Amino acid sequence: MGKKQQDNFDFSRFISLSGHQFSFEQAIITIFQYIQERPDSTYRVILGTDSEGFGEVDYATAIVVHRVGAGGRAFVCKNEMDTRSLRQKIYNEATLSLALAQILTPILTEKISEEFARENLVIHIDVGQKGETKDMIREVVGMVHGNGFKVEIKPDSFAASNVADRFTAPPKVNLAHAA
Repeated sequence: MGKKQQDNFDFSRFISLSGHQFSFEQAIITIFQYIQERPDSTYRVILGTDSEGFGEVDYATAIVVHRVGAGGRAFVCKNEMDTRSLRQKIYNEATLSLALAQILTPILTEKISEEFARENLVIHIDVGQKGETKDMIREVVGMVHGNGFKVEIKPDSFAASNVADRFTAPPKVNLAHAA
């Protein structure tokens, strides 16, 4: 069904938001089954990566299939890389999403159409107009566009900043139950 590895990144194991384990192939099959349930709906396939901290960093990359106006499905895989700076972290996040996009594009083209892959595959980057990443927007967006993909940033980059983030951030403590 296509490569599960790209640029030394491992995309062979995924987990759904409900905690079920999937191989790459199983995740892809589940995505296409979801699309086939309502083939007349509009879909977007969105990729986004997030990470937390520095040093040996876990990167979580999400595949979100969004049935526009009616929910979606998401799968996340993890890769670990040594990361020493914010710039390196943002580039690693973008590179992971790009690598997965390069794997998914021929699969989407074969299973649906080239037009679908070109128009509905979007990469979400965890940068925005506020905060430390604002100076990196042009270069990271340019990198994604230069590879032929659509890109969205904060506040619209939910695949990175909300979905993938669930698998990188430390668990939140419920203060009402902490005592």
